[in-house]
Amino acid sequence: MNAIVATDRNWGIGKNNDLLVHLPGDLKYYKKKTLGKCVIFGQRTLESLPGSKPLPKRNHIVLSDDPNYAVEPREGFACDVVHSKDEVLKLAAEYEAKAVAAGEDPKDAVFICGGASIYELFFDDCDAFYVTRIDEVFDADRFFPNLEEKGFVVTWESEEQIDEATGIRYTFRKYERRPTCQNS
Repeated sequence: MNAIVATDRNWGIGKNNDLLVHLPGDLKYYKKKTLGKCVIFGQRTLESLPGSKPLPKRNHIVLSDDPNYAVEPREGFACDVVHSKDEVLKLAAEYEAKAVAAGEDPKDAVFICGGASIYELFFDDCDAFYVTRIDEVFDADRFFPNLEEKGFVVTWESEEQIDEATGIRYTFRKYERRPTCQNS
């Protein structure tokens, strides 16, 4: 599984259940990475999306502690509401198996998309983290773990992007777990 997130320099990700800043280039990158994939949200994060509706052309898994919570799926795509981490992992494994059957890389089939408690819950289940690293500090009330302090390494980084409307600078990065050495 992967996680995808936008963070500021202090690893802030949101405030008042909203993004810290709206960057059209980041939203395009997010769409490109997740289109046709399975995305995993917590209920509050899903409700923060436009119209409180699932994103188009993606399968959704929504983790909720409300046993009566239901979400109307988008045409042609699933939206499963589940109530435990085990249920999420079971469904995620099914999406990964479907990717294998379709000749696709199962590592790119599922993305954890937030919020903060969902990132924390599935942190150890993720192999790669796609991070839009914003070169600013915002007044955040939700944070992502500092991947660099946790020993993750940047295995890919884009050229610096500059948002035309705000002048905010950012890069896209892929962080992965540091390989462990094995003795022969």
